[in-house]
Amino acid sequence: MLNLKNIKPFIRQIAEEKSIPEEKVIEAIEGALAAAYKKEYGKKPQIVRAKLDINTGNVEFFQVKIVVEPSMLIQEGEEELLQKEEKFDNLETEIDLKPKKIKFNPERHILLEEAQKINPDLKPLDELITPLEVKSDFSRIAVQTAKQVILQKIHDIQKQIILEEFKEKENKIISGVIQRIEKRNVYVDLGKTFGIMPASEGIPGEHYRVGERKKFYVLKLEDRGEGPVIFLSRSHPKFVSKLFEAEVPEIAEGIVEIKSIAREAGSRTKIAVSSKDENIDPVGSCVGQKGIRVATIIDELNGEKIDIIPYSEEPSKYVALSLGPAKVSETEIISERREIRVFVPPDQISLAIGKNGQNVRLAAKLTGWKIDVRSVLNPEETIQGGTAENREEKE
Repeated sequence: MLNLKNIKPFIRQIAEEKSIPEEKVIEAIEGALAAAYKKEYGKKPQIVRAKLDINTGNVEFFQVKIVVEPSMLIQEGEEELLQKEEKFDNLETEIDLKPKKIKFNPERHILLEEAQKINPDLKPLDELITPLEVKSDFSRIAVQTAKQVILQKIHDIQKQIILEEFKEKENKIISGVIQRIEKRNVYVDLGKTFGIMPASEGIPGEHYRVGERKKFYVLKLEDRGEGPVIFLSRSHPKFVSKLFEAEVPEIAEGIVEIKSIAREAGSRTKIAVSSKDENIDPVGSCVGQKGIRVATIIDELNGEKIDIIPYSEEPSKYVALSLGPAKVSETEIISERREIRVFVPPDQISLAIGKNGQNVRLAAKLTGWKIDVRSVLNPEETIQGGTAENREEKE
């Protein structure tokens, strides 16, 4: 068993090594002592607690009983009925609203009438705490139980701290060091835990090296029993949004707003921005003096092209701007189903459509409109690859 007279330095050491608060380590040790006491001297149904004085090493043990009243208890013949009702626990029925019946056990429960003879202020579901005889001699099995409890509780505490910390970082950017690469999945050291960037969430064509520090978008957090799994991405459209938020103070302060973003990772991104202050140019804010802000983001994305356009509430103007750098002659809204026809000079057709239709495709994603690019000289003639529909971005 632990040398409780010198427990304080041990607690401090564990707290520092595991990066958890000292009070949580104390809780784990108290839980272990209670488990050892119960194993050696108690009974299985009992609720035993321990209170450790870290300055003296003294330990007090207590038995806890829950105060109940007769109406809360399972009566004769009710047990079978309650077992049937449990099948409906996951359904939204009135059964869910009923308080659970308690199977009385004198080792862990005490009737209200009896409890109030000891303490008149007690109410149903309160705890009656009674001191137990102090013991210090524990068998090898009890000591082993205590060690297992400490390890499990510290593991659970670490897991909970990581869950809470990374839950706050969900949908944000974090930095990590690439630890290993297996089957194109990238495992990242995030300090207290590891993250996984699946192959599908990497930037196409980007190469990753072990030991390299990279930025990642925290896609989601999953608790898989053994520990939390943090899923990362560099291809998600919001990765670019968050990079702009970090690089452009006007976005971080809420003066400039990213209204929409469309991305084909590793190749090109279109982003629409607006300003809440008429004296601040949203596009200029994002580009930065001599293009330094957008250049920093492009460098992080390994040269991915970024088109920044001013957002407009006017659909025709918004769609025309989204097709930049192509110059649009005129537009025509052809239906209420968010379809728009765009007319451009012959020398602007290939620019408006883009390589393999990328420019018009991204413009449709950005604006939410189906776009049909046509020549001003042949307005009735459709152009191969000149039509693109909006497709929802992945969340």
